[in-house]
Amino acid sequence: MALWEAFLMLQYKRSDRLGDLIQREISDILHRRIKDPRIGFCTIVRVDMSDDLRHAKIRVSIMGSESQQKSTLAGLKSASGFIRREVGRKIALRHTPEIVFVLDKSVEHSFRIAQLIEEGQLEEGQQIIEEEQHEEDAE
Repeated sequence: MALWEAFLMLQYKRSDRLGDLIQREISDILHRRIKDPRIGFCTIVRVDMSDDLRHAKIRVSIMGSESQQKSTLAGLKSASGFIRREVGRKIALRHTPEIVFVLDKSVEHSFRIAQLIEEGQLEEGQQIIEEEQHEEDAE
């Protein structure tokens, strides 16, 4: 391992590194192994790990209408046991983290803000940004 790689590894907490690895594995599982017709086009945005590495909050962006989003989220929750088992098989950990899927609307908000800025409604876009920051602080 190069000195630079070692330095970069020290920059991140273990939970962040594991979250990145779990994100890649779950993305692969969703695209190659899950056959549930309820699960539409979804992207793993981020994985938030607890400090004890026992809980993983999977933030998912789902394209489609609200009913399609709910259906996809229900399919993901239904498949969470299978996904957890597959992650445990691929990643050698003492305890495989509990997996919880959460809908992430940050991509939709970004598109909406860009649209408002293009339309010249910068004040409304700024208000949406402030509301998002308050929601993230509450979590």
